[in-house]
Amino acid sequence: MSANEIIQTKLLNCTLDEIGQYQERVTRIHHDLPQQDFTGWLDLPLREQDELVTSLENIAQEVKACADVLVVIGIGGSFLGAHAVQEALTPYFGKAANGIEVIYAGQHMSGAYVKQLLAYLDSKQVYVNVISKSGGTMEPALAFRTLRLYMEERYGNKATERIIVTTDGEKGILKGLADQAGYRQFVIPDDVGGRFSVLTPVGLLPIAVAGVDIRTLLAGAKDAAIAFSEADLASNVAYRYAVLRHMLYEKGYTMEILASFEPSLSKLGAWWQQLFGESEGKDHKGLYPATVNFSTDLHSIGQFIQEGSRVMFETVVHFNELTDDLAVPFDARDEDGLNYVSNRTFNEVNAICEEGTILAHAEGEVPVIQLALPTLDTYHLGYLLYFFMKACGMSASLLEVNPFNQPGVEAYKKKMQALLKEDK
Repeated sequence: MSANEIIQTKLLNCTLDEIGQYQERVTRIHHDLPQQDFTGWLDLPLREQDELVTSLENIAQEVKACADVLVVIGIGGSFLGAHAVQEALTPYFGKAANGIEVIYAGQHMSGAYVKQLLAYLDSKQVYVNVISKSGGTMEPALAFRTLRLYMEERYGNKATERIIVTTDGEKGILKGLADQAGYRQFVIPDDVGGRFSVLTPVGLLPIAVAGVDIRTLLAGAKDAAIAFSEADLASNVAYRYAVLRHMLYEKGYTMEILASFEPSLSKLGAWWQQLFGESEGKDHKGLYPATVNFSTDLHSIGQFIQEGSRVMFETVVHFNELTDDLAVPFDARDEDGLNYVSNRTFNEVNAICEEGTILAHAEGEVPVIQLALPTLDTYHLGYLLYFFMKACGMSASLLEVNPFNQPGVEAYKKKMQALLKEDK
């Protein structure tokens, strides 16, 4: 299978023969995209990064040898990508054989969460990785203040060795603090924005500590970067997905639902939601990105999808093969009447559930896009991450908004800071 055939796309029950009419616009955007600010992620997987990757691997080995837990402090793009990969590629229960527990802080300001986190850490050996471009965002800054004092009280001078900072290479509050304290540092590239940073040290260090092979993850992303390097809609499946969702938006669909049938992909949905929501939601434009995990959500939001207002289309992420499976057991009593499925595995039943769901939603006049990949593994997840980032850059540009800024995010920060200072 060639690189550009790894992801197969299919649009059900909605014929869009006019897709070729977008080729001229897509070609123009394709050539203009690298000229915009914060597009270093475009060729990042193609760069020589062996020295950086080796350094990340060495630190990860140290953390795994000396700690039970890595606490990652970050919000938005500073944690969603790592969390998505960790959840998708590590066991549901316990940790990976070659990794340790990775948990997160700084993604909200719940006092209960932070208090219980500190109590949980008391019985563990701990490292901390704080991730912030500037160090000035309130949620991770408060979490780091708290955990920094905790680490100093617990480890004394040795705390410096157990705190790793991922931040700007030259400036910012966190950079200054790290320099003064002597913390080891990794650099967030100047030309990569937060929600596109999963393949930088922002994501790679926590992912490596969790036990995922980051070289294989980057290999998948590299092959995707090569596969999607041309503007031709006939071969560039990332651009084709971008055009399909844009055409549905122009036809009046205002919401896209990303659906998966594997629980381990729920955090991938959260990463995707930020990627597209923060990139496209500007100038009163954009698809609202929502996520569901089936079959769980078929018994809640599934009713609305099937028969509610026709404002949405559905994108289903499917992996043909999963690493683990279990046969449905035969029970001679058959009191539940389920022996008729005992010749199948759970994954086979799940796949039939997926097929039936897609058919039902399509018949219910919900356009369905299928994205199918061969295997849920490290290589193909790296490929999929790059696929979504490349599609997002094109999709937002088709809307004629800047994919790489987020001016609206600053509004709540200014209001919050003003209220905090008023109370003082």
